[in-house]
Amino acid sequence: MTEPTGPLSARVPAPRPLRGLPRLRRPDWLAPRVLRTEVLAGLVVALALIPEAISFSIIAGVDPRLGLFASFTMAVTIAVVGGRKAMISAATGAIALVLAPLSAEHGAEYLIAAVILGGVLQVVLGALGVARLMRFIPRSVMVGFVNSLAILIFLAQVPHLVGVPWLVYPLVGAGLVVIFGLPRLTTAVPAPLVAIVLLTVLTVTAAIRVPTVGDMGELPSTLPVLGVPAVPFTLGTLQLIAPYALGVALVGLIESLLTAKLVDDLTDTGSDKTRESWGQGVANIVTGFFGGMGGCAMIGQTMINVRSGARTRLSTFLAGVFLLVLVVALGDLVGLIPMAALVAVMVLVSISTFDWHSVAPATLRRMPKSETAVMLTTVAVVVTTHNLAYGVLAGVLAAMVLFARRVAHLVEVMAVTDPDGTQVVYSVHGELFFASSNDLVHQFDYAGDPADVVVDLSAAHVWDASSVAALDAVTTKYARRGKRVTITGLNPASASMHDRLAGQLSSH
Repeated sequence: MTEPTGPLSARVPAPRPLRGLPRLRRPDWLAPRVLRTEVLAGLVVALALIPEAISFSIIAGVDPRLGLFASFTMAVTIAVVGGRKAMISAATGAIALVLAPLSAEHGAEYLIAAVILGGVLQVVLGALGVARLMRFIPRSVMVGFVNSLAILIFLAQVPHLVGVPWLVYPLVGAGLVVIFGLPRLTTAVPAPLVAIVLLTVLTVTAAIRVPTVGDMGELPSTLPVLGVPAVPFTLGTLQLIAPYALGVALVGLIESLLTAKLVDDLTDTGSDKTRESWGQGVANIVTGFFGGMGGCAMIGQTMINVRSGARTRLSTFLAGVFLLVLVVALGDLVGLIPMAALVAVMVLVSISTFDWHSVAPATLRRMPKSETAVMLTTVAVVVTTHNLAYGVLAGVLAAMVLFARRVAHLVEVMAVTDPDGTQVVYSVHGELFFASSNDLVHQFDYAGDPADVVVDLSAAHVWDASSVAALDAVTTKYARRGKRVTITGLNPASASMHDRLAGQLSSH
């Protein structure tokens, strides 16, 4: 049989996609299994955010609504503009500590103005590429950052375990059993969520009187409203809030970028640190105009989210949405959750966050003492000040000093004298910079050397003006004794610096 021919039977070719238009790709979170994981993880994070946001509001000296609204707007905004998927941003203790003095002296309106200005500074710093400075943070500082976070998370639970009814302790224990035991049976539902639900049902049905979320502070009953802080728009106001805004910007960026790097390592995925930097700024600006107290990335809640299996922006967005729904629409129900359940969740986060391998005896024996000292310095400063930014800065400074000290002693100078005794060649090996070049001057025999001296720098590199000044000093000391010095072997970069600065650094 032959097929009929003609216009009606002609085969119509499949339409081709228009050139220049990207192919539409279904988001990862639309997959049913991923969607369920993201929704449940967001719910668990939202429940954990509520008492934390209230506590941080108290630290900042403002109404709990400012902390709760900040957690909502930060999470929802950063889910859209942030550079690290599945990372949670909300009201934090570090930002609260920075703003507490301003709030105490001038009130919440000035605090909100400082948050907005801090967000603007973060956008500017992000655009300038401040995220690239992350490469200068050593691994030992990162380990100290993670360990100190785990310690702070645990210490934050101690007030909920002191001076409380004795029934709190078995409830916390039961919560930990569920959290650690349930994953051995099933991972279909996040264990922290199951623990929260079971303990809430138990305390309500058995009428067990223990501290609850409702005891932490009054939950808001209305939605956040867009507005402008009621402060005078004058130069005096700017001068007043600028130092606090700068503190918000720096502390927020340091915590957020370090947390993003930690999540990168945990999930074996990359992130856009520059986008995260200005995204934090946008989130703080939005938060300020909605009357929030500002914030940044939260390591504890981020760990809950990631450990629950979340990997997309949806979990971050839903954490903020669920938070608002829970406190506004279901505030009475949320207020019944026992603090013991949330303490158990945060203890799990603390244990899983701590890098136990870093303090194992075998690791400490193999690790250079300087690396261990940097890690301990970071931990000590963070735990003492409760400020992660201070600890990171102290750790980086300690790492720089110890590195310079170690490298300073790696410069070697070897002398070889000609058989006829008319010339000596000094071969310099190592990196010459401000720390190592100070000893260089004392490596030569100015009185005993012959009249012709050669300094061979083929195996060295001149890094700074201090090194050039040291070479000038060597040349001068020989010249005073009527001896001639020839410097050879300079690589192009070293030669350029030496030619430009030699003889120009001393007035003597």
